[in-house]
Amino acid sequence: MQSDDSDLIKLREIVFTELHPDPEQAHSAAGLLEGIDGIIEVHAETHLQLKVRYHVLKISLEHIETALVDCGFHLSSKLIYKIARALYYYTEEIERANNGCSEEDHNSTRKIFINRYEHRNHGCSDTRPEHWRKYL
Repeated sequence: MQSDDSDLIKLREIVFTELHPDPEQAHSAAGLLEGIDGIIEVHAETHLQLKVRYHVLKISLEHIETALVDCGFHLSSKLIYKIARALYYYTEEIERANNGCSEEDHNSTRKIFINRYEHRNHGCSDTRPEHWRKYL
């Protein structure tokens, strides 16, 4: 039984909590998720609400949200969002298993961490011009 490809495209809402040093979490998260394999469209509805459209056989909501939490974002812990999140995780896991996806198929979440590292302000980048770097 093959399902229609439109059934495999999911549109989900990710809601962040207000208590975070970054008041624009949704916009920051949208910047990290752009260009990730499997994510078709991502845009911030408000400063705390993110809409994500993705192909469930390439990436799941659980993989996306786990990567965002690991990057330091805070998801809303209201009961309604927790219940919806658990339901989406379960149904997508079953759908992926029925279509032959294994748990190791979420390579695209690694790109989220790479994007986060590249955009993060840290001490590992050398701000000097190229011709000055050979001098101490």
